[in-house]
Amino acid sequence: MRIGGAAANVPTCDHTLDTKEMGEMPKVSKASAAHVDQGPAEVWHEDVDGYSVDFVSIREDADLAPLLKGLPDDRCPCPHWGYLFKGRLTVRYADREEVIEAGDAYYMAPGHVPAAQAGSEFFQFSPAEALAEVHAAMMRNAQAMQSA
Repeated sequence: MRIGGAAANVPTCDHTLDTKEMGEMPKVSKASAAHVDQGPAEVWHEDVDGYSVDFVSIREDADLAPLLKGLPDDRCPCPHWGYLFKGRLTVRYADREEVIEAGDAYYMAPGHVPAAQAGSEFFQFSPAEALAEVHAAMMRNAQAMQSA
C-alpha cells in the first residue's frame, strides 16, 4: 500500500519480555527493541507485560485513516500514551481535532484517527492485545489497497 507516495507496512512483533519469569524490572530501549521498516515510518517495538512499547520515526507525511477502515467508526479503538520528541501529530476525533507538538506528552483516547508530519519522532505505550487487533485490521486494509 502507498500512503503519501510511499509503501506502508504494518508492524508485527514476536518480541515479548515476560518480566515475571525474569524477576527483573522491565525496560526497553530503542537499541534493544525489534526494528520494523514500514516505508514511510520506522518502528522499534517490544511487548512488555501486556503493553506495546514503540519508538517511532516518521519519514513521510502519513494519515492512517485509510488503514483504519472497518474498525469501530473507522477509528482506532486502542488508547495510546506517549511523548513527541519532534514534529507534529494531528489526531481527529468524531467531535474535534487535536494537535500534538514537540515536547508534548499525550494520551490518545479510543476513537481517534492519527496523522503524522514527516520528521516526527515519538515514543508510545499501548495495550498490546488491543494494538494487535488494530494492526491486524490495518494489515488487511494495506493488502486490499495494494491489490486494488
